[in-house]
Amino acid sequence: MTRELALILMVALAVVLLALGVVAWMRRTRRDAGLAAPVAEIPAGATVASVTAGFYVATTPRDQPLERLAITGIAFRSRVDVTVTDAGVALDLTGQPRLFLAASRLDGVDLARVAIDRVVEVGGLVRLSWRTTGRDGADVAVDSYLRPQDGSARALADAIAAILPATDATASAPIEPTASMTGHDA
Repeated sequence: MTRELALILMVALAVVLLALGVVAWMRRTRRDAGLAAPVAEIPAGATVASVTAGFYVATTPRDQPLERLAITGIAFRSRVDVTVTDAGVALDLTGQPRLFLAASRLDGVDLARVAIDRVVEVGGLVRLSWRTTGRDGADVAVDSYLRPQDGSARALADAIAAILPATDATASAPIEPTASMTGHDA
C-alpha cells in the first residue's frame, strides 16, 4: 500500500466517523425535541439560600447517567452558577437563559461520581433529580449533574435537600451514599 492510498483511506474513515456522529446527534435531537428546559426567573420574594459556581455536566433520563438528553439550552457541558432559593433552584448556564427548577418539580438530590464522559472522585458530582414536561404534557423524570468549583458537592447537595418537598421517605433522611456515589452498579 502506498503512502497516498493510506492517507486517503484514513481521511475517508475520518469523514465516515464524523458523518455517523452528526447523524446520531440529529436523531438524538429529534428524539428529545418534545422535552423543554424550564426557562424562567427566580420568583419575586424568594429567599436565596446559597449561590455556587461550577460546571453543568449533563442532563440524562432518570438513573441512566450515560445517556445524554439533547434538550435545548442544556444539551452541552457549560459553566454554571447554581442559585438555591426557598422556591427552587436556578441554573445560569453560560450563554443560555436562566433555568428555574421549582421546588415542586424536584424529586431528590444525591452525590455521584459518574455522568456521561465525566468520572470524578467519590461524591464529586451533585445529581439533581427533577421532572420536566414532555411533548404530551406528561412529566418526564430526569437527572442533572453539577460539579461545584469553589464549594463542596456535599454543601450544594445539602442546600438543595433543605428545599425538597417533604415526603415520608425524605422528610428527615440525610443524604446517603448511593451506587452512583461509589461507582458500583446497584
